[in-house]
Amino acid sequence: MNPKLNTPINIVGEIKNAVLILLGILSASMGLKGFLLSSHFIDGGVTGISMLLTHIFGIPLPYLLIIINLPFILIGYKFMGKVFAFKSAFAIIGLSVCLAGITFPDITPDKLLTAIFGGVFIGVGIGLAMRGGAVLDGTEIAAMLVSKSTQILKVSDVILILNIVIFATAAFFLSMEVALYSILTYFAAAKMIDFLLHGIEQYTGVTIISEQSERIRQVITEKLGRGATIYQGKRGYGKRGERNVDIDIIFTVVTRLEIPQLRREIKLLDAQAFIIQHSIDDTEGGMIKKRVLH
Repeated sequence: MNPKLNTPINIVGEIKNAVLILLGILSASMGLKGFLLSSHFIDGGVTGISMLLTHIFGIPLPYLLIIINLPFILIGYKFMGKVFAFKSAFAIIGLSVCLAGITFPDITPDKLLTAIFGGVFIGVGIGLAMRGGAVLDGTEIAAMLVSKSTQILKVSDVILILNIVIFATAAFFLSMEVALYSILTYFAAAKMIDFLLHGIEQYTGVTIISEQSERIRQVITEKLGRGATIYQGKRGYGKRGERNVDIDIIFTVVTRLEIPQLRREIKLLDAQAFIIQHSIDDTEGGMIKKRVLH
C-alpha cells in the first residue's frame, strides 16, 4: 500500500487533535481565571503547586506553569516521544499565554459553585487535551516515572500522595476552608477527566464459563446484539469433582448499562455459570458498537 494514501487521514487526525487541545486550553483557562484564582482555591498536581506558589509568593501563574512543567515535558520527550512532548509543550505554553493575555469574567462569588464548576472546567480542559495526545499538567508523567523506579507504588498512589501534600500545604499557608474547597475542586476535575476519557458508556469485559456456552453465545449475539469470542479451556477441579473437562469459554464486551440484562439472561440459562467482570478503559476494532437487531 502506498504510504501517501494515508496522508489525508493523518492530517485530518492531527487537525482534530489540535482542535481538542485548543478547546482544552480555553476550558482550563476558564476554570482557573473565571472561578478559582479570585477565590484563592487551587487544583491538584503541578497546576495546584503553581497556584499555591502564586498565592504565597505572588509569582505570576503563567510563568510558574511553564517553569514547573518544563522538567516533566523533558521527561515525556525521553520516555514518550517527541510528538507527545511537542504537543504537551504547545498545550502548556498555550495555557500560560491564554491566562496572561485573555480576560475572563469572574463568574460567581459563591464558594461551593466556584469549587465545583472550576473543577469541571479544568477537568474538561485536561480531558480534551489528553484526547488530543497532550497533557496540561505534568503530574501523571512524574507519577509514571516514580512508579517505574520504585515498583512499589502505583501511578494512582503517587498522584494521591502528591495531592495530599499539596492540600496539606494549602491548609497551612492559606486556610483549612480553602484546602477543603480545593479538594472538592480536585474531585470535580478528576470526575470530568474520567468522563471524557472513558465516556458514559464505559465498557466492561465479561468472561463466562458455563456448560451452556452455545446457548449463552446465541443470547449475546442474537438477543443483545453484541459480539462474542469463544475460546477453549479445561475445567479444573471444583466442588463437583470434575477434572480436565473441555469447555467453551465466552468473552464479550458490553456497556455498564447492559450488564444487568446480560447477567439475567445468563442466570436463566445456567444458574451455576461462572462470570468474571473487569473494566476496560478503551477499545478499538472488532464489533464494539451494538448491532441493530430486526
